[in-house]
Amino acid sequence: MAEKIRPIEQMLELSGDEAISTEHLDSQVQKAQEQLLQLKRQQEQIEKQKRELEELSRRQDELETGRTEMADKLTRALVVLEREAYSAQNRLEQIRATRESFSQHLELIEAIDPRTWNPADLHKELSRALSTVDDARTEYGEQRSRLQAAGATPGEVALPDVAPEAYESSNGRSFVQWLQIGIALTLPLIIFGAVALAIFFWMASR
Repeated sequence: MAEKIRPIEQMLELSGDEAISTEHLDSQVQKAQEQLLQLKRQQEQIEKQKRELEELSRRQDELETGRTEMADKLTRALVVLEREAYSAQNRLEQIRATRESFSQHLELIEAIDPRTWNPADLHKELSRALSTVDDARTEYGEQRSRLQAAGATPGEVALPDVAPEAYESSNGRSFVQWLQIGIALTLPLIIFGAVALAIFFWMASR
């Protein structure tokens, strides 16, 4: 009976060893799976860090490129604007001086009124008025040439070119018309004086 029992015990012992070996193998497989899962997570973390570093590098390159580009453009723009500001300042000063000069000449021209002239001083008053108009015309032409030489901006209205006969006084009559009126007013006096002198010499010769 003892010999028959021994194989059964041996079988029980083998079954126990096999069970322990299977449990150990399952444990090793589970550990391997856990390690694999951990490695996968680490790989994903590394990939994420890699993408973040690549994005950071790209943005740094973008910053450097944009900074260099805008620094160059702004520097050149400031040079151009400085030059334009200097030209504009000079032109503004010239316009102010021209405006002041034109205002002074306009006051002198508007003060010309042939109706107030003394007929006895007609030639003197006429010469003075013509001199005033000629001075204004000369100043106008010179200032107009200076402004044109300085360069007009696009869309800017240029000063008109005035012909000698184009000037009109504040009363709407041209200077030539006022001259004709003055002659018409003094012509009767001239004729009367000539007739009086003729009668005087005729009577003196008798």
